[in-house]
Amino acid sequence: MKFLVGLIVLMVPFLAIAQDKVIVNGKVWTGNDEQPWAEAIAIQDNRIVAVGSSNDISSKYMSAEKIDVGGKLVLPGFIDNHVHFMDGSSSLVNVQTFSAKTPDDFSNIIADYAKTMEKGAWMLGGIWDHMNWGGELPRKEWIDEATKDNPLFLGRTDGHTAFANSAALKFAGISKDTPDPAGGVIVRDDNGEPTGVLIDNAMYMVSKIYPTPTDEAIDAAFDAGIDEALRNGVTEVHSIDMTIWDNLSIFKKAKAENRLKIRTYYVSHISKRHELAEMIASEGKGDDFLRFGAVKIMSDGALGSGTAWFYDDFSDEPGNSGFPLLPMADVKVQAQEAHDYGFQLAIHAIGDKANDEILSIIDQIGAKDNRARIEHAQHVKTSTLGRFKELGVIAAVHPYHVYDDGRFAEKRIGKDRVKEIYTFNSFLESGAKVTFGSDWSVAPLKPLLGIYAATTRHTGDGNNPDGWNPDEKITVEQAVRAYTIDGAYGGHNENNTGSIEVGKLADIVVLSDNIFEIDPSEIINTRVEMTIIDGEVLYKAE
Repeated sequence: MKFLVGLIVLMVPFLAIAQDKVIVNGKVWTGNDEQPWAEAIAIQDNRIVAVGSSNDISSKYMSAEKIDVGGKLVLPGFIDNHVHFMDGSSSLVNVQTFSAKTPDDFSNIIADYAKTMEKGAWMLGGIWDHMNWGGELPRKEWIDEATKDNPLFLGRTDGHTAFANSAALKFAGISKDTPDPAGGVIVRDDNGEPTGVLIDNAMYMVSKIYPTPTDEAIDAAFDAGIDEALRNGVTEVHSIDMTIWDNLSIFKKAKAENRLKIRTYYVSHISKRHELAEMIASEGKGDDFLRFGAVKIMSDGALGSGTAWFYDDFSDEPGNSGFPLLPMADVKVQAQEAHDYGFQLAIHAIGDKANDEILSIIDQIGAKDNRARIEHAQHVKTSTLGRFKELGVIAAVHPYHVYDDGRFAEKRIGKDRVKEIYTFNSFLESGAKVTFGSDWSVAPLKPLLGIYAATTRHTGDGNNPDGWNPDEKITVEQAVRAYTIDGAYGGHNENNTGSIEVGKLADIVVLSDNIFEIDPSEIINTRVEMTIIDGEVLYKAE
């Protein structure tokens, strides 16, 4: 008996030590204002237990597994405040058209992909951008012959426009006689025939009826998305469910199978608010890997699609100032009900009128303490900026769009209004809380590109080497905070993630270069060396 007791006593500390890890010889930016920099981190189980110098941590945890990062920059794991996870994941395994620079490129990419498909299978994905070839919208005649055996439905990069071939239009019953749906547009030629381009709510005429992929295809896409996140240092996402409640079952299944390797704050579509309330009452708000409690509401469209809601007309489209996707009275009712349920509000607003209307609704329903978020907060009048802080509204913005939209925004809204677009520095100076994300699949799931865009304000056409609206550049530290500790706040998770400090979950990223020291223009060449979640190395660059 004495031998058995002694054996048990010896085994207990051995098991505890085996679970310890230390990261040493790093340049650790903690995100903790009380201890902004350190060299080393100690991890026990999945939590951080010490932060300090390499000597102190190594001495205290002599038997721990050691991860020597060789002087590299160590940051809290990146938090992306806005992804459409399954759309982004699917884009990785379907046809890719974003690289098309001419209509011929676009058509040829599609034609080549069609040759690999079984007859009758749907061609999805796309992420096309007609601004890459000067702004001419695609037409079904470009690709009908090559895709006659396969219905095609490809989303534009902004997620507010899609392109369908004749087979898909026929499948959805869309013809010359089909009226535009409320909040949407079927683009037509001079004879009234649909061209194949569908804007905003018109997209759902097709997307709601195309066949659901097989379970195997869904799993493959999901796993590809997880790998993409880990490669880019993303340890936590706020995943926006736009229309399909079944997306939740995908996440739940992946979690049950231990395939959900990144933390997910699942933001349900507002139409599912009652079901969400029932689910939470029955199952709770989730755990460290899959949480619930927020809803997404749409107010307007997008700049590139000409559906963002402005006070004044688009400069290149007289008579069009965009439009609300729903009457504001309906949005107010939905927001009030969601707020009464206790859900965080995440409301899409692009144009200046849309932003003003949504801020007014947040004020009217008494949601000052909701941590309500305006998703994109893209075009905000200078006179409106102060209302974000006043109402406690978070500007959930997406900096890579500077790189993208900067190529054509002035053409769309003119020299004066373009000064009030993507005003990250002005937001921060006003005292507003700012968080960053990608809007993936609209933009790449790459926080380092977002940091690059926010700090340089370079544009994809190379025409702004000193920065587009350079007064709105922010510092690297401000950008990193927006992707870490402030991002955690934006998802009600700042007590668990977003910084490297004792008690928090051990979500950490190691970079190839010290982005605080290099020229911001070089951040585009920086890569993720290591991604750690719960203290486990889930990605390591080769």
